[in-house]
Amino acid sequence: MIDIAPPLRLRLDAGALVANWRWLAAQGGSAACGAAIKANGYGLGAREVMHHLAAAGCRDFFVASWAEAAALMPLPAGVALSVLHGVGEADMVAARTLPVRPVLNSVEQVARWRAGGDARPCDVMVDTGMSRLGLRVEEALGGALDGLVIETLLSHLASADEDSAQNAQQLAAFGALREAIPARRYSLANSAGICLGADYAFDLTRPGIALYGGLPRADAAGQLRQVVFPEARVLQLRDVRAGETVGYGASWTAAADSRIAVTNLGYADGYLRCHAGHGGATWNGAALPLIGRVSMDLTAFDASGAGTLGEGDWLAIDYDLPTTATASGLSQYELLTGLGDRFERRWG
Repeated sequence: MIDIAPPLRLRLDAGALVANWRWLAAQGGSAACGAAIKANGYGLGAREVMHHLAAAGCRDFFVASWAEAAALMPLPAGVALSVLHGVGEADMVAARTLPVRPVLNSVEQVARWRAGGDARPCDVMVDTGMSRLGLRVEEALGGALDGLVIETLLSHLASADEDSAQNAQQLAAFGALREAIPARRYSLANSAGICLGADYAFDLTRPGIALYGGLPRADAAGQLRQVVFPEARVLQLRDVRAGETVGYGASWTAAADSRIAVTNLGYADGYLRCHAGHGGATWNGAALPLIGRVSMDLTAFDASGAGTLGEGDWLAIDYDLPTTATASGLSQYELLTGLGDRFERRWG
């Protein structure tokens, strides 16, 4: 087999991932702290994220679909996995075969689960204000859940990243559900919800973006560590004379004689055109501003101040999630999950 070195890599900090989980767990007081690892662990690799967090003590994990659940088999000992999108008709074989719980989201899904004929535990989502997935409150209180063995009753905060009156409204609604619907555990808070205080933690919290270095609320500033560090190899170095242009549309003109580093990086890798004008990289402490447009798999940086930078050297792409989100207009979620398969993922 030919050993080919990828031109892109993600340096992934397992220590930072675990430290973020432990900080989030501490904010929830006595509540257990789980982990959302949908979208392939927010782009980092769900199996690896599960391995590192399970070793640190995390026992509850959440994915979106049954295909994501199947890809994680076999589960580590003592770990529970739930599928947030519940069960469609086509999912029932997987739902009855895999050691995974569905999160039932509608009266139809509840009926489908009952029709399977056994009393296996399930999770249930009740909508308290998101108007997305989940039974309506009146459905949940009107007998739709009678007789179900509910492991975890969940709801999802719609505006926890903001100082919104909706947060307290959803907290009160979910508190009332806890008093009326029997379940072993109750779970409301996502990453931002954890930062709202211990009242939102109930029995189990479900952080996602904050695990991976995202900032869910300003309250968490300085507490969470960056986990993902994209790096791109220099494909070519070239000299550009004053007055010459670089890239499509001739959108950057050299004000003086310059040295340009061209990398194997572009929008096909999830590094989108919106980074032009403010993106950058570093090499040995030197800043290399992004110049011109981002193209499909090439991006150029001004390496005039980068000294002995050479072909084959690696640039660290500027990718602090909150900062890059503000500059690019992309959400922190998009910045993570959009990073493509051409990046080699390296845990350290």
